Amino acid sequence: DQRAAVLVDVQNLYYSARHLYKAKVNFGEVLKHAVGDRTLVRAIAYVIKTDVVEKERDFFEAINKMGFEVKEKDLQIFADGSKKGDWDVGITMDAIRLGKKVDSIVLVSGDGDYIPVVKYLQLSEGCQVEAYAFGKTCSSALIKEVDDFVDMDEHKNFLIKR
Repeated sequence: DQRAAVLVDVQNLYYSARHLYKAKVNFGEVLKHAVGDRTLVRAIAYVIKTDVVEKERDFFEAINKMGFEVKEKDLQIFADGSKKGDWDVGITMDAIRLGKKVDSIVLVSGDGDYIPVVKYLQLSEGCQVEAYAFGKTCSSALIKEVDDFVDMDEHKNFLIKR
């Protein structure tokens, strides 16, 4: 029986879906498709908290009910007014830890920054790495590195129109 972990970079997908389709991501459908007939070991959604507390709380609860463990991080606001909020290092660390326990890691992100961890998981852990992202905004280098790429542009059930 194949064991899988699904790691979702929520911000990466949220902005791609909003920008490309003026839609939201149906994370429940993505999870179901990503797991398929494998055994789900862990599903983690990584989110950034901003100041829209009420809306975010509802959203975080909704994805938790879909079967995701939700990891939250605060948006950093710097003295010059610039903002930063990403989970690249956290997702990378979880992927490395989980790579020892699963056959497949499904990375739901189009961010090319994950290429080093993809290579590590494949070569050092013998882990299959799949990526789910919108092809139009996904790093072409990431697509080349992963064992399997699912273009979310081709799955309309992955979107919820506003």
